[in-house]
Amino acid sequence: MKARVIHILLATCFVITAFPSHTPTQSLTADLIIVNATVRTMDKNSPTAEALAIYGNRIAAVSSNDEIRRLAGARTRVVDAKGRLVLPGFNDSHVHFLNGGFQLSSIDLRDAASPQEFAERIRRFTEKLPRGRWVTGGDWDHERWPSVNGSAPLPTKELIDATTPNTPVFVNRLDGHMALANSVALKLAGVTRETKDPPGGLIVRDPKTGEPTGVLKDAAMSFVNKVIPESSVEEKLAAARAATEHAARLGVTSVQDMSAGNDVGVYQTLLERGELKTRIYAVSPLSQWERLARTGVRAAFGSDMLRIGGLKGFADGSLGSTTALLFEPYRDAPGTSGLPGDEMFPEGQMLKRIREADQSGLQVMIHAIGDRANNQILTMFAEVGKGNGARDRRFRIEHAQHLRSADIVRFNRERVVASMQPYHVIDDGRWAEKRIGPERASTTYAFRSLLDAGTVLAFGSDWTVAPMDPLLGIYAAVTRRTLDERNPGGWVHEQKITVEEAVRAYTIGSAYAEFADERKGTLTPGKLADIVILSRDIFRIDPVEIQNTGVVMTIMDGRIVYEKQEAVGRRQESE
Repeated sequence: MKARVIHILLATCFVITAFPSHTPTQSLTADLIIVNATVRTMDKNSPTAEALAIYGNRIAAVSSNDEIRRLAGARTRVVDAKGRLVLPGFNDSHVHFLNGGFQLSSIDLRDAASPQEFAERIRRFTEKLPRGRWVTGGDWDHERWPSVNGSAPLPTKELIDATTPNTPVFVNRLDGHMALANSVALKLAGVTRETKDPPGGLIVRDPKTGEPTGVLKDAAMSFVNKVIPESSVEEKLAAARAATEHAARLGVTSVQDMSAGNDVGVYQTLLERGELKTRIYAVSPLSQWERLARTGVRAAFGSDMLRIGGLKGFADGSLGSTTALLFEPYRDAPGTSGLPGDEMFPEGQMLKRIREADQSGLQVMIHAIGDRANNQILTMFAEVGKGNGARDRRFRIEHAQHLRSADIVRFNRERVVASMQPYHVIDDGRWAEKRIGPERASTTYAFRSLLDAGTVLAFGSDWTVAPMDPLLGIYAAVTRRTLDERNPGGWVHEQKITVEEAVRAYTIGSAYAEFADERKGTLTPGKLADIVILSRDIFRIDPVEIQNTGVVMTIMDGRIVYEKQEAVGRRQESE
């Protein structure tokens, strides 16, 4: 068996270089081994094992306790998993990583249960700020507030103006598609009654006076965003450091940052300092495709730690902000069917950008939430794929939330990855049917139907829109129990998937979505040593208990980057 392990390693070209100069017949000594484990590899050829060994930053062997123990030497770190579940490190396919790092130290409005609590939290937070500093972040959710005439009221600037007379405030809804500005911020941005709505955006106005209420949707948010002072490099480094520490505690070893933009250098600095604990695929705006194309960069260019080459565009907004683009009007807002994203203007611009970016070998990912937006992007992907010729391009639709039945099969047919965030199911499921009704809801977050159609699912969180914790995402995909506990059997229960399928979407599915499935995503000899040990076996417990499971240890690139205090591990004693 031991000879077979060494043979496998020597047959893997990118592992050979990691070996010391001794001959293949000499014993392999692992740097770290995990024994007494319940290993789920996500590798269909060898799905389970008792133990595994790591050499350098690679998985050296996955086998029985006896076989793996033979690879331990005097300096090997031995981790006794005590029967716990061992999985590939989680790969979050959709985050806003730096923004998340900033949010960890920003105001938290997510669970404010009323307009009054919302305003009071802003008052208290503002009192602690130095003069001239902005209040940003927030992630408020007005759907938690008491209804007025059957719908939850949006906040207004009047709620907070009296307690923030000299402090600019611009706090976003948790979906990131609308935000509330106070009067100070509106004045700095030059937004008045006469300001026109931009393409793809909406200034919410008082129906009687026409004055802005302070709420800006989608493209209209840019009026204020452009006057918010840029964070310093040191502030960005602190946010990135907080984000990577947060990810490690949650067992997340890779992320795909949808809003990396011009901040890739921040991650590079952390990497050079040895402080980066998360692999990052840094995605840029689709509108900047020419900047990358001129350098000759193509999809997934870079190292195993930091890569670029992905582009993200927007086809619409969000359901919570009534800006997701639908075929039919909203039930609770019959005057609108949503808003196309500003990148859809002028007509034909989105298609042109996708075509040209794809011709340059870059990977295209489009945010589409409403059924009409998804339909339009699938059509564009099909046209571009046919026109530019066959290749492994891995087009992605980010969110893919609300689909028509006829469009579900198109994902597999056009080889489009459905990059989805399962926590949104149990969050939005509290109120989504009042927006779109039960018929349209039947193909909402259609995990089961998409998998049955042969689609690759890649799971993520959309952090900070939702918590980064993958275990909450797995819980959501498997149970679909909404946060208000009104759907104990699962909201749209026929779209539930198994624990195995959800874990695959968070590991090998997400790796595939970023062209990294040959390097990570399964616990296979030769692949990168990214591993998480969980406190409970989520394959065996009641699915409802998955949300109460925690991370015991996270290993990234062969090194332990998080270890819960009571986790056990020791250095092998010298004989």
